[in-house]
Amino acid sequence: MSVVRRTTRRLVGRGFLPSLLVACLAASAVAVPAVAVPAVAVPAEAAAQGIVALPRCGPRQDCAVVMPVPMRASVVRTGTRVSARLGRAVVHYEVTETFVNRGAGLGEADYLFPLPSGAAFEDLRLSINGELVAGEVLDAGRARAVYEEIVRRQRDPALVEWMGRGLVRARIFPIVPGEEKRVVLRYTQPAQREGDALRLDWRPARAPGGDAAPPAPTTIALRWDEGDGFGTPWSPTHDLRETAPRTREASVGGSDFTALVPVREPREAAITMLTHAPTGGDRWTMITFTPPAATVRRQPRDVTFVLDVSGSMSGRKLEQAKAAGRQVLGTLEAGDRLRIVAFSSDVREWREGFTPATRERLGDATAWLDGLVAGGGTNIAAALDAAYAVAASDEAVPVVLFVTDGEPTVGVTDPEAIAAAARSRRGSRRLFTFGLGADVNATLVERLAVEGRGTAQFVRPAESVERSVAITAQRLTAPLVTDLRVRAEGVRLVRLHPDGPQDVFAGQDLVVFAQVEGRGEATLVFSGRGATGPVEWREQVTVPEREPDNAFVGKLWATQRVGWLSAARRSGGASAETDTELRALGERWGIPTELTSYLVLEPGMAAGPSTASAARGRPTGAAASAKNQVFFESARRASEMRAAQSVAAVDAMAVGDDAGATTRQVGTRRFERRGRAWVPAGWRAGDARRVVTVQPYSAAWFALADAVPELKAVFALGDAVTVAGRQVVIVVAADGVTALPRAAIAQIVQEW
Repeated sequence: MSVVRRTTRRLVGRGFLPSLLVACLAASAVAVPAVAVPAVAVPAEAAAQGIVALPRCGPRQDCAVVMPVPMRASVVRTGTRVSARLGRAVVHYEVTETFVNRGAGLGEADYLFPLPSGAAFEDLRLSINGELVAGEVLDAGRARAVYEEIVRRQRDPALVEWMGRGLVRARIFPIVPGEEKRVVLRYTQPAQREGDALRLDWRPARAPGGDAAPPAPTTIALRWDEGDGFGTPWSPTHDLRETAPRTREASVGGSDFTALVPVREPREAAITMLTHAPTGGDRWTMITFTPPAATVRRQPRDVTFVLDVSGSMSGRKLEQAKAAGRQVLGTLEAGDRLRIVAFSSDVREWREGFTPATRERLGDATAWLDGLVAGGGTNIAAALDAAYAVAASDEAVPVVLFVTDGEPTVGVTDPEAIAAAARSRRGSRRLFTFGLGADVNATLVERLAVEGRGTAQFVRPAESVERSVAITAQRLTAPLVTDLRVRAEGVRLVRLHPDGPQDVFAGQDLVVFAQVEGRGEATLVFSGRGATGPVEWREQVTVPEREPDNAFVGKLWATQRVGWLSAARRSGGASAETDTELRALGERWGIPTELTSYLVLEPGMAAGPSTASAARGRPTGAAASAKNQVFFESARRASEMRAAQSVAAVDAMAVGDDAGATTRQVGTRRFERRGRAWVPAGWRAGDARRVVTVQPYSAAWFALADAVPELKAVFALGDAVTVAGRQVVIVVAADGVTALPRAAIAQIVQEW
């Protein structure tokens, strides 16, 4: 038994830690992706329990729990407000959580939040002295060291770590008795279409035992942009009240919330493209394919339902799984065929081979499901072998629905061997997996689905598994296009995510993210297999030379890329190339990964002698813009006064000007300090682009900042900055020019 297990069990027994966090502590080693497995099924909102133990993990994942504040604390959630803004095919979420320490000693909020599938982390802001302060991404090990060092000083840091499968963990310390802390988490997710509506879901906290946590007041506000073809949202679960134009709100309490936003369902296929090209060089795109509303005929399906009936499934889990099976049976129609496989230590089948989905046979299948009992171990490898043992019809879409709650304990137990065998035998089958509870091997469940061209869903304790399976099964009633691929003529799409052929079912869109090489007029081509044979759709698009808007497109692509690299790292092991790209993506786009974490520090706080290179927290977004504006107004006044001491005072106001920092993130640009100067990360001398050098706080400096608004945040780094555009490099230095003609400004704007 490892050190962490022995220690955490003692802490749980003595009341120091809720049992929910045993898995969380065991999953704290950064840069070893397999350790994230036990934590992924932990409920997002249930983990603010006053944690005062900080894990330290060694290279073999042996962890020792350090107790910097050896006292009990009771940090509870007192309110949640969710703001969801729908616009341009994505949903921008802002989740505000309020925590209060109701105990007698210092407490730490340990906050686990699983981002929805495909969502991109934007930032987390912590309320410090009434100001919302954001942070930046650092090397994961260094960020944790800084956090723990400052915890010992009892200051106000916050650390966001990647815990696998989109799960992020935020730790905030200290929270003194009676103190209230406010945390704001922002993320972006592609809109999920279901038929003629976009669907938004929110699920409340669950306690460790599976029951709903004591419901804090929860409000959800849904806003939608004008002019994007959205109808008025409605909710099948709650009353939505109008609070402002194009705004609806609901009080959720402790129940699941769903909202549907009507959209026009096209009669013909629709292809849209959003591009982000901030510098005129790198370009990222989000391509959405919406299939036509109707199809000539429905494709038949060969459905294999695989059900875990091991001992851990006894009780409510098994009843839920049986209900899920009945939901699947209810979606079958004439022409479909069915198999049912139940597994524990061994494997049992309802009937040998596929059975036509007649009314009589479906009745027999229901009775067989109802008679299943739980017992034995978990033989996942044998269950997959049985699922793939019978060939599907060439005319049918082969689908496997796989439900389990456990770790493989019988037969082949090595996840790598199980995944490799499943991949070699899968053939053309589509595998959809459902992981139940906190003990499931989430890495394996997710990998099986990704490699099986399906999806993985994770169901928290006491959540309705039949609902999750029913949604998937309902979508599978009408596969519209299979083996769908996208290519471009006139430009080149690289690093596509998802890559390879995809399937599009009724009421779904296919969203593809890619980097684009080239610009100008192009044609997007989607081709695949429909109900009557090969199909193809084409759309003329324009790839802009420069597009500073739609920054979320680049971050969503980067998030997909991080997931792909992490999966490659788990299956093939770490490599210098993979780790370099993973770390670079995390740092450039501000994304917590296996190798990077997001750290918030008090404004003006130095990290300390042992971590002097760590960056301090600073405002971002609207707060950063406001601070930049104050900086520029002060700079203008100082420039007018021509007083050296005033200019020096203004220079000290530069956003993020911390002598201890070696890197800075400004939007999508990353800078590194070389001496006194800030230069683009990886900058090499001898760049062939035209160079324009301007004096800080001069008329030329202000004119450029006004002409190219993006430069304001860059210039705010200090009085020695180099920044590169598409065809021109701007250098801020003491020997620069003080004035530029209008024609020169116009040329720089054109070359930028």
